[in-house]
Amino acid sequence: MADSDDVRRIALSLPETVEKIAWGMPTFRGAGKMFITVPDDETSFAVRCPIHERKELIAAEPEKFWVPPHEASSHWVRVRLAALEDMDELRDILVDSWKQAAPPRLLNAFPGTD
Repeated sequence: MADSDDVRRIALSLPETVEKIAWGMPTFRGAGKMFITVPDDETSFAVRCPIHERKELIAAEPEKFWVPPHEASSHWVRVRLAALEDMDELRDILVDSWKQAAPPRLLNAFPGTD
């Protein structure tokens, strides 16, 4: 099962990503833009997600994805670590969030980005 150390390791492997504590929790920023937060209990993480896609994710896999009430109007979704299939799925989710925050110059330099 993936854990918060795996989130940290994968996040920090992405270009120009740094970890910064904000609101008392680890956040990860690519080229200065936040793309992951890891809440206190470290059983989940939050990533960027367009609202229309978020609704579809939650409807399809509510055991994996959810949004707390205070984030309902945001472009973020929470992901339960225990519900992930494997490390590839974790990496895909984190990379997708990074891509949403990364400037074009990084997207062009990152392998596998179209």
